Amino acid sequence: MFEARNISFSYSQRKVLRDVSFVVSPGEAVSIVGDNGAGKTTLLKVLATLMPPEGGLVLADGQDALAKPLRYRRQMGYLGETPALYEEMTAKEYLEYRAALKGEAEKRIRRRVDEAMETCQLRTLAKTPIRRLSLGLKKRVALADAMLLRPRVLLLDDFLAGLDRGMREATGSIISTVAAFASVIVTGHEIADLAKWTTRFLVLSNGTIAATIPVAGSDAQTVVQRVDAALKGLRA
Repeated sequence: MFEARNISFSYSQRKVLRDVSFVVSPGEAVSIVGDNGAGKTTLLKVLATLMPPEGGLVLADGQDALAKPLRYRRQMGYLGETPALYEEMTAKEYLEYRAALKGEAEKRIRRRVDEAMETCQLRTLAKTPIRRLSLGLKKRVALADAMLLRPRVLLLDDFLAGLDRGMREATGSIISTVAAFASVIVTGHEIADLAKWTTRFLVLSNGTIAATIPVAGSDAQTVVQRVDAALKGLRA
């Protein structure tokens, strides 16, 4: 179980997050949507313990992630808006390097890398230099990196941005697989795509969760309309 409880954050005098609270269970993939500047990226960085909040708690299985961030990060995968990759390496070399850097035992690195590459559909590209990969495939390498230690919490910031329809579909399938063993939280603007494989939408506006829209029981088009209506209503 993953919980954000009353998270607040400010940049200087500007309040960005105001008492943000929600819970994500294992097996759930939750989308956080909102206009540019709504605080989505800031929220994910706080949840990843990359920026300390001015108030609130981040709880993983009831444990305070902010109190022991290094321990928490071993069970958390985070992928920011613009992941940095060592493009002179092959996909496999990069993932082996990253697994070692994260402190994985040498005898388990090969298995971890193989599992991540299998899940992210990268096996046929194991020996390909990253610089030769398309944007979508580079993002898959970055996703495999975030999944190397089989995280219990996976945070993905604007992950579908810049991908074509086919790559978005493939990525959605991958995230559905990951959600079988992790609590997944993803931000983005591709509401129609996110509606296919997330369990609910959290609409972030003015630093708060202004609306929660479940996906179950509704077709994707209806969910998109409800999310769009919520966003438009908040802008009015």
